[in-house]
Amino acid sequence: MTSTGNRYTHGHHDSVLRSHRWRTAENSAAYLLPHLAAGMSLLDVGSGPGTLTADLASRLTPGRVTAAEPDAAVLDLARQEVARRQMTNVDFVVGDVHALRLPDATFDVVHAHQVLQHVADPVRALREMRRVCRPGGVVAARDSDYSAFTWFPAVPALDEWLTLYRRLARANGGEPDAGRRLLSWARAAGFTDVTATASTWCFATPTDRQWWAGMWAQRVRESDLARQALETGTATRADLDRIADGWLRWADADDGWVAILHGEILCRA
Repeated sequence: MTSTGNRYTHGHHDSVLRSHRWRTAENSAAYLLPHLAAGMSLLDVGSGPGTLTADLASRLTPGRVTAAEPDAAVLDLARQEVARRQMTNVDFVVGDVHALRLPDATFDVVHAHQVLQHVADPVRALREMRRVCRPGGVVAARDSDYSAFTWFPAVPALDEWLTLYRRLARANGGEPDAGRRLLSWARAAGFTDVTATASTWCFATPTDRQWWAGMWAQRVRESDLARQALETGTATRADLDRIADGWLRWADADDGWVAILHGEILCRA
């Protein structure tokens, strides 16, 4: 979920959606799962194509989950995923996380995965998430921290990729190093009971490396990220091809390894 005045750096190219659809409750919300129970209500801010939303809804049945996105077309992707799973306990709402059109104290849990790094004002977003959370409920957020990504072997083109991505994300009004800032943002939003943790995704098997690198190589060449880089003069087509080829070379290394760091917060409303 992006917000008014922001441009979503990744866009919704198929290469991006492949990555988003890979996300599950286990690999993307493990820090939250011990706090969930059947019958709870949950707002999923920035539901994207809905795989994570549907996973959470399956754990909360008969409780209801509401999927929220600022773009109706993107919200339809979540609708399709929920329909595919034949689920009946998910609702859908179009809305900006800075100003949700939802009543106060509506949900037991308000959740956002990889959202706060893209919004114009993450502190305001957290305050709004708290507003719609019931007293004593949980506001949960997990975000990547791009500067903390690490890989082996060294591939200079991947250093170029990281510099390019962070530059474009900030030009779009986001904060790509959000993970390390979540606790600070939560404090600024007025939360006093906050548990901050971190977790990683790690891609090191040949299959995982080829999937992750192939997805990023295609993003760098074809997605909104590529268009933004070319439109703004941040990179040339030759630059993008070099970066994409660097991802593929990394994936071919027998000892290739990458770790993606995420910050996490659990805040009591």
